[in-house]
Amino acid sequence: MSKGLRARQDMEKERETLQAWKERVGQELDRVVAFWMEHSHDQEHGGFFTCLGREGRVYDDLKYVWLQGRQVWMYCRLYRTFQRFHHSQLLNAAKGEFLLRYARLAPPGKKCAFVLTRDGRPVKVQRTIFSECFYTMAMNELWRATGEVRYQTEAVEMMDQIVHWVREDASGLGRPQLQGAPTAEPMAVPMMLLNLVEQLGEADEELAGKYTELGDWCAQRILQHVQRDGQAVLENVSEDGKELSGCLGRQQNPGHALEAGWFLLRHCIRKGDPELRAHVIDKFLLLPFRSGWDPDHGGLFYFQDADDFCPTQLEWAMKLWWPHSEAMIAFLMGYSESGDPVLLRLFYQVAEYTFRQFRDPEYGEWFGYLSREGKVALSIKGGPFKGCFHVPRCLAMCEEMLGALLSRPAPTPTPVPTPARRGAE
Repeated sequence: MSKGLRARQDMEKERETLQAWKERVGQELDRVVAFWMEHSHDQEHGGFFTCLGREGRVYDDLKYVWLQGRQVWMYCRLYRTFQRFHHSQLLNAAKGEFLLRYARLAPPGKKCAFVLTRDGRPVKVQRTIFSECFYTMAMNELWRATGEVRYQTEAVEMMDQIVHWVREDASGLGRPQLQGAPTAEPMAVPMMLLNLVEQLGEADEELAGKYTELGDWCAQRILQHVQRDGQAVLENVSEDGKELSGCLGRQQNPGHALEAGWFLLRHCIRKGDPELRAHVIDKFLLLPFRSGWDPDHGGLFYFQDADDFCPTQLEWAMKLWWPHSEAMIAFLMGYSESGDPVLLRLFYQVAEYTFRQFRDPEYGEWFGYLSREGKVALSIKGGPFKGCFHVPRCLAMCEEMLGALLSRPAPTPTPVPTPARRGAE
């Protein structure tokens, strides 16, 4: 068989594999969305139940604002970008006024609650920015799906407040700075801000311009989490980008690094910076995967210690749904942008493990918490931390990226000249 024919057959086989994964991912997205639409809608008070057992039965009716915002965002995103989800049932569920009416606490501040009762009364507040970040994402997507300016006004006002808390004065969060506490910067803060910059700038050139400097600042803050001469991504560093002492400083979260990786890849695409893209792929995709993949049982460890001490988190060796969802996005995006076949192979490796171990073929959706060996540890499908977000976002983004890859014209193999026979002129 000639090299040219073999190359053509390899490309055809690759396209068949991509097509098979696109269909598999699309079918799974349909099943996951159907699960949440059937079981999570509160028809009496509005909003969404997220504490759902394996079969979808509600086991607690508390409502978590960050998960309410995530589900509104997810529904609107699907409604806008997928023709098969462009129907009123999805949009009407997202447009319910529960989040807008109850998430924000009473003035004068702009803080959101973290937990609400079923009918919207505040139960708990966190001294962080994350409820507010997902409130902002939800409001912006509602504006994009409906065209109603009131949603965008909410999004921009909250975004400006978040930036103020992060870059100017954090006192409004209610978190005192104690004398002995290190001034640590968790990677989650610049990650979330960078994600908001991308979200708000996607459909608004004026906001994209307004937040250009902020996006660059966020990217640089994330990049300074690459420590130890480029050999480790640490979850927490000092405000001036130095390694912290103790367990806090040595903490690693491979899934979070991979999620940061695809956030940074989007930033590279927007900036048109191939050199930064290569750095991000090396340090935020390949490096966390090499250290974080369990060589004995497969899957990504949840936490690691950079000096190989036993991590103090009880769940450190467990396999959780969201790091694997983020890894699928990261490797497929990395391959889409670079064409490096190593990244495509890693996507297949993670996706095969994820579909095999987390997916529930009987009742739909994914289990969230597995033992190190890959056995289901918690049978719940949702709770205070797992809602309608990481799984459908992963599936939707991967379906779109696989479709884009398949729509590219297949490269024509370079003909290999036939060597002249010895003695021929």
